[in-house]
Amino acid sequence: MARSSTRPTSRDVAQAAGVSQAAVSLVLGDKWRGRVSEATAERVRQAARELGYRPNLAARNLRLGRTRTVLLVVPALTTEFFAGVYTGAARVAAEHGFGVVLYPSPEGIGPARDPFASAQAALDGVIASSMAADALTAIRGDQLPLVMLDSDPEGSLGAATVNLDIADGVRQVADHLLGLGHRSFLHLAADVASWTFEVRARELADRVGTVPGASVRTARAPISIDDALTAAEAALAAPGPRPTALVCDDDKLAAGAYKAARRLGLRIPDDLSVTGLDDLALATALDPELTTVRLDAELFGERGMRALLAVLEGRAPTAGDIPVELIVRGSTAPPSAS
Repeated sequence: MARSSTRPTSRDVAQAAGVSQAAVSLVLGDKWRGRVSEATAERVRQAARELGYRPNLAARNLRLGRTRTVLLVVPALTTEFFAGVYTGAARVAAEHGFGVVLYPSPEGIGPARDPFASAQAALDGVIASSMAADALTAIRGDQLPLVMLDSDPEGSLGAATVNLDIADGVRQVADHLLGLGHRSFLHLAADVASWTFEVRARELADRVGTVPGASVRTARAPISIDDALTAAEAALAAPGPRPTALVCDDDKLAAGAYKAARRLGLRIPDDLSVTGLDDLALATALDPELTTVRLDAELFGERGMRALLAVLEGRAPTAGDIPVELIVRGSTAPPSAS
């Protein structure tokens, strides 16, 4: 006989597994330990799989008083990095029956309109990039269970913070360039008031400062290719000895620096070594390909979601920053002898 097109119920699962509906509820709600045997739990799961049973999340959420929805607040989606963060967060969320709503701050950074009539009523929690932290006040997200990404662990709004080891990434860049023999550095810094960019500036200055005769100058630009072009061109054309190494806070800034170097007749890496940070697809589209720091955006999102689940369940999130990796390509070389 053909299987009925009617959606299977927990009663059907109970009948197929030879157990009570209460036992099905315990097993599929992952509350069975100590109440039913492992063998019974597996029998219920097998029956649910064979029947194609899916719990009625709407009804379950009404009983729990929870929406099982999380808001991910990020800067405007101008690079694929935050798309990767979303992909990782959504993957872990789906494994736990949660959905993720992506909310890019309309201005990239700064205040944002409330995407819900009441965020507190519509959401279980928030994951937010520190670059879009001001948006939290507008949506009252700082009054919900909150995990901050790229945020100072000592002064975070959130119940937990998840960070990439940006400091180590900058140290890897500095050590690479210092090892090649560079002593005159220009830091093309992101003109964004955010902890993650403060870390980059501090670590670069500290690392270069340990080497006698080495120095760093700083130029600032918003994170766009055109703004980076303008700032880098002015800094490289300024009076005095020209830097031999240009350290950029972001791959898009590095792309602008490439254009500035070409306008000034400088060859990369012969006259000027350039580094980025992110390892976006852009890094290998540049010629020569860009030496940069690879950040695992999807793992970042996964860790952010796992941290929020831990907060919601009253557990301590996994500690420790996510490792990053310097990818050496054709944009760096020893400084020329001239």
